[in-house]
Amino acid sequence: MTKLSVNINKIATLRNARGGNMPDLLKTAADIESFGAQGITIHPRPDERHIRYQDARDLKALVTTEYNIEGNPVKQFIDLVLEVRPTQVTLVPDAVDAITSNAGWDTVKHKDFLKDVIQTFKNAGIRTSIFVDAEAKMVEGAAETGTDRIELYTESYAKDYGKGPEKAVMPFTEAAKIAYQCGLGLNAGHDLSLDNIKYFKENVPHLLEVSIGHALICEALYLGLENVVTMYLNKLK
Repeated sequence: MTKLSVNINKIATLRNARGGNMPDLLKTAADIESFGAQGITIHPRPDERHIRYQDARDLKALVTTEYNIEGNPVKQFIDLVLEVRPTQVTLVPDAVDAITSNAGWDTVKHKDFLKDVIQTFKNAGIRTSIFVDAEAKMVEGAAETGTDRIELYTESYAKDYGKGPEKAVMPFTEAAKIAYQCGLGLNAGHDLSLDNIKYFKENVPHLLEVSIGHALICEALYLGLENVVTMYLNKLK
């Protein structure tokens, strides 16, 4: 079974909109775990517009499943991850002003930089993952950095799924095979939803984990959070 890690950034966005502590981010994370999710993901950004750096610290004492912190490895982020020591760190090349992640790493161009950062985290006993596009060259380049895993950036799959799922998933199927041949663990995330997750799971081999936030929280507004987590878990069997 592919693991479900729930990204709770949107819970923090809602909390921050009014100040105070409603909804309670920590309680929500604990509830999501109690509903069966096998991980919690956060993506703190320098402006702390949703997840705050203190949230990352507070969650460390609470999360009992896999704890995944993702973000651009600027110094502030690196320091935070080394302090908190989550289960996994996922490196994402998002710009400071990006609304959301919108590209994977060029693992060829940035190989030396990624190697240094990854070694820093691995020395601290933290599993590493790199956010990459579903391109053979980028997957192969990731393998040369020493990373443990890659996370396939799935926006194009989600965007094209309605036009034809077979064509939409093809690059991801091939990228997954290459990752396996290179000895890389495989994660995936970005715009995966209840509509498209089952087909993705069935057609992308060796998929260890998906990270889902925006769609899951939107679906939960209508269907309820516990129900939606259960629905994802059923589709990932």
